[in-house]
Amino acid sequence: MSSKFRQSLYLPAPFTDEHGAQVERDRTDYNFKISLEIAKIGTAPRPVRIYADGIYDVFHQGHARQLMQAKNLFPNVYLIVGVCSDELTHSKKGCTVMSDTERYEAVRHCRYVDEVLRDAPWVTDMDFIRRNKIDFVAHDEEPYTTGTDDDCYDYLKKCGMFVPTVRTEGISTSDIVARIVKDYDVYVRRNLARGYSAKDLNVGFIKEKTFRLKNKMDSLRETGKRVLDNLDEKRSGMLHKWEDKSREFIHSFLLLFGKEGRMTQIWNESRGRLLKALSPPGSPSRDLDSATSSEEEEESVEPKKRRRIQTSDYSDDDDEDVVQFNQSKNGIETRAVIGETTKSN
Repeated sequence: MSSKFRQSLYLPAPFTDEHGAQVERDRTDYNFKISLEIAKIGTAPRPVRIYADGIYDVFHQGHARQLMQAKNLFPNVYLIVGVCSDELTHSKKGCTVMSDTERYEAVRHCRYVDEVLRDAPWVTDMDFIRRNKIDFVAHDEEPYTTGTDDDCYDYLKKCGMFVPTVRTEGISTSDIVARIVKDYDVYVRRNLARGYSAKDLNVGFIKEKTFRLKNKMDSLRETGKRVLDNLDEKRSGMLHKWEDKSREFIHSFLLLFGKEGRMTQIWNESRGRLLKALSPPGSPSRDLDSATSSEEEEESVEPKKRRRIQTSDYSDDDDEDVVQFNQSKNGIETRAVIGETTKSN
């Protein structure tokens, strides 16, 4: 990338009478004429110098797109842009919004521009073209006339030095001015609110007060709207919080009092203990007790009988003791015990 292209990325384009533009113009060999065919295939030994002119008032995207097209017409292009002065523009076309100095600066800060020519002529003649070493002139193809039927670019078209660009539809300086005029009250109120005086805006006293009253009413309306919006946001936030808290409460309630809750478990456990305390296990039946005691007495008596029967040495005193013992314990008749004892003796 050459130095001039690098500079176009971070420096404004130089004016024609400044050093950078003069150096570029002096090193251009204008004796070599570049035809349209050579320019298109990109075999020219030097950059193709293209000139585009205009008023460029309220510089907008339509202007930028036109200059971009001119810059990209050929592979290697040096773009010179001529901007008409206020005096010439006001005499030929009418009043401008921006001054010529503002328009010059707007154009030179467009990245597609390599050089800006101030106070450009209304009609481009051959003397101007030779002096600035211009190869081609770029403009939209529609005839450009101002008060006459003659096209300003007709001569260049006949000489084969004209290359067309395409106008961007839907955007122009006249369209922008028409929008401002259409909404005049809105923009006056806007600038009054931003600190401009009625004198700056060329507005009368009564109209100024009317506009300021409207601004005040709009301000109050916006304030009220913001307050209502804040209330709605707070109300919505409170509802969300209430919903979250209610869900937590319901969940906690179900954990405590639900079917499987802690209180149900505690109640079931308490009810079981209470029922056990109020209904103790029943006592064994009387018959079962008597049968069991009889069995125990028989088991305890039989060994004693056997022990006494096997003994051969009994005295009468012992026999009496045995009889008394058996009468008290087993209810066995005395006669039977004595007979058995005598028999054994």
